[in-house]
Amino acid sequence: MAVSSYFLLAVSLALVASQAIASDPSPLQDFCVADKDSPVKVNGFVCKDPMAVNADDFFKAANLDKPRNTMGSKVGSNVTLINVMQLPGLNTLGISLARIDYAPLGENPPHTHPRATEILTVLEGTLYVGFVTSNPNKLFAKVLNRGDVFVFPEGLIHFQFNPAHNKPAVALAGLSSQNPGVITIAGAVFGSKPPISDDVLAKAFQVGKETIDWLQAQFWENNHY
Repeated sequence: MAVSSYFLLAVSLALVASQAIASDPSPLQDFCVADKDSPVKVNGFVCKDPMAVNADDFFKAANLDKPRNTMGSKVGSNVTLINVMQLPGLNTLGISLARIDYAPLGENPPHTHPRATEILTVLEGTLYVGFVTSNPNKLFAKVLNRGDVFVFPEGLIHFQFNPAHNKPAVALAGLSSQNPGVITIAGAVFGSKPPISDDVLAKAFQVGKETIDWLQAQFWENNHY
């Protein structure tokens, strides 16, 4: 094979790989407002007829300036996510937004977004935040104050905790997907339906089955609303 042919093959593979690893595909038109009533099933949503699109497809009166209730949460937090399900105009744009309210000593427990990188800024209060890398599991953590920014790389386990005993905290997060998804680690491991075998979990966590059975009997809440 000629050198030029090898070069063309390498360029082609690079282009394919760059598309394969992207969180969301790049749009090929100005917008593709989600048509959630369409019977057609695609990866995401099919486009609404552009002639039927109006400004309200790109707007939501989300009241993100208003505090959320954290009192009913066992973990002391409330995540208000604005993704393509709430805002159809986000379809194919590869972005979403979340407001996170934390009670005193509240946390957004260890979780991962399988399809998005997250950038978070503190609006009020103080947060202890961090993420853990893939094996060998190094922790990167920092205390953030008002106005500080921190990035959680796509797919990595991360958390936020309000260390204040008497003050709430608020953060705003941007995510690099119209539908980032969330997997809360404790709930996924101990609260799956049907449950993971206690033999498997007892061996994985090196504890007795009675401990696993107790954990699986707890109520694992979803703090994302």
